[in-house]
Amino acid sequence: MTTATLADVPVDESIQIPELQSDPYRIYRRLRAEAPVVRIPSIKRIMLTKAADTKHVKDNWELFSSNDPLTPMKRAFQAHTLMRKDGAAHMRERNAMAPAFNPKVIMGCWQPIYTKVAEDYIGRLPRGETIDLFRDLAAPYAARCLTHLLGIPEASDQDMIRWSQALIDGAGNFGNDPALFEHSDAQNAEMNALFDTCVDRVRAVPDQSALSAMVNAESPIETSQIYANIKIAIGGGINEPRDALLTILYGLLTNPDQREACVKDGLWLAAFEEGVRWVAPIQASSRLVMQDTEIRGHAIHKGEVVMTVQASACHDEELYTAPERFDIFRPKTPHQAFGNGPHFCQGTHIARRMLGQIVLPMLFDRFPNMTLPDPDAVKFWGFGFRGPLSLPVTLN
Repeated sequence: MTTATLADVPVDESIQIPELQSDPYRIYRRLRAEAPVVRIPSIKRIMLTKAADTKHVKDNWELFSSNDPLTPMKRAFQAHTLMRKDGAAHMRERNAMAPAFNPKVIMGCWQPIYTKVAEDYIGRLPRGETIDLFRDLAAPYAARCLTHLLGIPEASDQDMIRWSQALIDGAGNFGNDPALFEHSDAQNAEMNALFDTCVDRVRAVPDQSALSAMVNAESPIETSQIYANIKIAIGGGINEPRDALLTILYGLLTNPDQREACVKDGLWLAAFEEGVRWVAPIQASSRLVMQDTEIRGHAIHKGEVVMTVQASACHDEELYTAPERFDIFRPKTPHQAFGNGPHFCQGTHIARRMLGQIVLPMLFDRFPNMTLPDPDAVKFWGFGFRGPLSLPVTLN
């Protein structure tokens, strides 16, 4: 079949970025039914909303390259990162960090450290008061755990949170706002200065962190790419577990029967998987089309950029009944919240352990009567990354 026999990709000019940030699932539901392959001028991409299509694209990196030329990520991170590389170049940098993500290292090193972090951070929460779990637990817990994993424990929680947001804002600066890049440049300078110090430490005293693994490798990758790898992990490694934790808590606190089952039967991992399916912390990603192809009968030309919306894939009615509901009892079905293919999230197993085996059961054990006073006050927001902007709970 030649592209001459294929239909053009339909265009939807009504979809704007503010809508995608505030209420994307309503849009994705319509697109799955009416136009699962659609050109969105506001984001300069062809959007794919069906699970089969997003998986096909992610699994076929030779046809759909991760090197999206429209993203400002290189400018924001001051490097061509592994997130925009394919094949051997991608695997070389991904594998450089792999020793820190080894299952034995997760079990023997990170689990005890993360348990102690959770005990410390949950232990200082004030019983009987209403607090924001975004600010007082989810963000700092994710940040502190990540400093240990990466090998930069000298960084404060606030450093990590600030750096992460600056990198994300810069990588999403499609309007090329100079102020956002000036801010990310300043944060890059802070990170580079700290990394220089940390490199000296792990070179002198190696440990099991990602930085140590990269610095002390037999054939280490370039220093610029070591730093880029750490920054990529900071950019996504705080938001993903933070937003997942808050989403899961919201789902449980607004569904008492599911909360009761979790506490009674220890269904925390089921709650974890359903939470990240329900509201995927990382919602979408882009791929550059390397040669003319077709998707669902539409001509997709070389040089186009497609956006795989894993958030929509995780709500595909072909796979899930009533996908808009949080339901830990639904039949087990694979989801794409952590992506698939060569760029499958390297921190998936750590996130499961951090949340499903450590902090969630510990939090409900300490505060068995925790309540969400005003569920309607909780606002989810975000297009690329998505989660609650706050989660005020009363701790009892």
